[in-house]
Amino acid sequence: MTAPVATPSIDLETVVFDYPDGTRALNEVSLRIEPGESVAIVGQNGSGKSTLVRQLNGLLRPTSGRVLLGGLDIRPTHVARLAGLVGLAFQNPDRQLFAGRISTEVGFGPRNLGIRGPALDERVRAALDDVGLAEEAATNPYDLGYSRRKLLALASILAMRTPVLILDEPTTGQDARGVARVRGVVARAAAEGRTVIAISHDMEFAAENFGRIVVMRGGAVIADGSPADVLAVDQAALLASTGLVPTFAARTGARMGLGRTATAASFVAALDSTGVRGGR
Repeated sequence: MTAPVATPSIDLETVVFDYPDGTRALNEVSLRIEPGESVAIVGQNGSGKSTLVRQLNGLLRPTSGRVLLGGLDIRPTHVARLAGLVGLAFQNPDRQLFAGRISTEVGFGPRNLGIRGPALDERVRAALDDVGLAEEAATNPYDLGYSRRKLLALASILAMRTPVLILDEPTTGQDARGVARVRGVVARAAAEGRTVIAISHDMEFAAENFGRIVVMRGGAVIADGSPADVLAVDQAALLASTGLVPTFAARTGARMGLGRTATAASFVAALDSTGVRGGR
């Protein structure tokens, strides 16, 4: 079994990215993500979120500026090396799945990283357990519905055990059970010291599961901080400019004068501190 790879820092230094048609998707983005951070990137469609995360695994390379993983410049680095550092689960699972059997699909990534034998089998089993598909190992991926194919695509990345895990709209199409699976994946990866980055339109999911929120608009970062700060009601105008609204907990807490309560837990804690809950 190969030794675990240390989780690298991530640095984007004045990164610009232009598509071949001239569209500027990233406009001098500078961002640092420390090893082990959990970061949600939010913003409306076309704000540059997906383009940004695709800079991290070499699918796209900066037009100018630099992207560094633990000091390693990704521009000249081969995609195969980056695959061992950064795992990306696409928003659309059908762009990622290709095998005729679920176990083969999940084993493909780690096999390409040199994992073989019992170690490979264990990775496949563990990843399928994490997403609730352990009983489907022999199934064809396209016999699954869309939401379960998304979970399968996630499992195929989990099996690689990369130190950086990126999830593109992981809760889209998921029911409550599926969202709970994704939340569990994020929590376990964070507990293991891995960096977890998610693109999401789900403000509750972002606030409840990530310690940092980055807001993008027009290819630039316009806000960056804790959920309490970024998703607060006094940031409503800024969020509205990118098609977002503060969380229900934040809006309700503000109306009740409880302060900044971006999450359900912080709302309940603030409510308890007033002595209102429970008739105290």
